[in-house]
Amino acid sequence: MRRWLRGTLPDLQRLKDQGRFGFLGRLLEDPFLFHLNRRSTAGGVAIGVFVAFLPIPLQMLLAAVLAILVRVNLILAVVLVWISNPLTMGPMLYASYRTGAWLLSAEFEAIDYDNAVQWFLGNLHQAWQPVLTGSLVLGAIASLLAYVAILLVWRYAVHRERHQRRTRFARRADEMNARSHRGEER
Repeated sequence: MRRWLRGTLPDLQRLKDQGRFGFLGRLLEDPFLFHLNRRSTAGGVAIGVFVAFLPIPLQMLLAAVLAILVRVNLILAVVLVWISNPLTMGPMLYASYRTGAWLLSAEFEAIDYDNAVQWFLGNLHQAWQPVLTGSLVLGAIASLLAYVAILLVWRYAVHRERHQRRTRFARRADEMNARSHRGEER
């Protein structure tokens, strides 16, 4: 899993050279922000998923600040904010509104699913509480599920890698024993 992530994520030196993250200064030198271990990866994913559900501008900046404060993988946190994009924002707002209205026992107003973003912006005065509540709840649930999923997938990958290593080692040992027994028989 670590090899796949290293091949997928952008290189730290390239990010430093581009200068887009120059405002972070010496924080980019903190190795914990770029580690690809179980805790850092799961934490970065959880932060990115949580912030993606928040209906706010500058999500990437918020994800970066949270990743720095918690010292988890900065790149994963920032990249996963793009779960909410122009294609997914409507369904996410709709689900947040429905969830928030249900949790707050507010009267649910039927909205046009295809125009959820426009409806939300036009009815901000009455929809902000259900949307914000639903976004926080759905974001927390999704980030918790993502965190646990990454931990489980990581554990499975490590277990599988160890099993394969043991199998290779046992196979080599068997081959060496077979060779040594053939040598004794001659």
